[in-house]
Amino acid sequence: MKRLAYYLALPFLYGISLLPFPLFYLLSDLFCFLLYYVVGYRRKVVMENLRNAFPEKSEEERKRIARQYYQNLADIMLETIKMLTISKKSLRERFHLTNPEVAAKYLDQGRSIVGAVGHFGNWEWACLVQGMGVRYPSIVIYKTLKNPWFNKLFLKMRSRTGAILVPMRQTLRALVAYRNKPFMSILAADQTPRQQSAIYWTRFLNQDTAAYLGIEKVAKMNNSVVVYCDIQRVGRGRYRVSYRVLFENPKETADFEITEGYLGILEKRIRENPADWLWSHRRWKVKKPVPSDES
Repeated sequence: MKRLAYYLALPFLYGISLLPFPLFYLLSDLFCFLLYYVVGYRRKVVMENLRNAFPEKSEEERKRIARQYYQNLADIMLETIKMLTISKKSLRERFHLTNPEVAAKYLDQGRSIVGAVGHFGNWEWACLVQGMGVRYPSIVIYKTLKNPWFNKLFLKMRSRTGAILVPMRQTLRALVAYRNKPFMSILAADQTPRQQSAIYWTRFLNQDTAAYLGIEKVAKMNNSVVVYCDIQRVGRGRYRVSYRVLFENPKETADFEITEGYLGILEKRIRENPADWLWSHRRWKVKKPVPSDES
């Protein structure tokens, strides 16, 4: 059944991908209308997340953010499909890397880099741009899809420009393979860890939040420079990303300092442009354990 669904969807996906951008974004407008008004895709989840994250805002302000979020979500979902056929030239015009020299400086010195990203802006196009942005290996850590056929398609899409895709469970193996050469790895750590992996809790967007420690662990393993990949939406279908150095010597940092630094700057960006984050994800489904009364 999964294979059948893949082959039925593939011509449709390619057809969308080949649309010229004006028609492409008209289709996105229709898709947004269906998501928000007809299907109501995870609207309860989105509004609950916004209420908890922004209790100081009015309900009307939160609804405005939600409507804008669904427009951005529709764009990102279709822009992901566009990755099937988008040219490098078009991608460079629409997703600009402002300061590649920041990464080049450390890589030329033989240092490796951990690029920290969030599900903010268009993180999928960032994967393609990263493959073109540096002369050294770019390793993108990803979470596999349940449908193996669509997983294979996404691997093809994300690696079109040269990025090396590594499943999350094989991260250590990949890092060991590249330990003797400079490389840049890209990790997103703003989603929900499994209950058994929720060993560190922090305050993020006004809530107790279980945090992934992957960025911190990978950085300390090779003393890799930690760089925040700051993605900003500058227009419809147009983005820019800037490298911002967070930690030059991770082995000298305290426990959880890197994790807090990453989440701190991500939260700042979210508060500045809330509609650009992935609010339909059930980010806080894992709850902080209540201490038992030992008295």
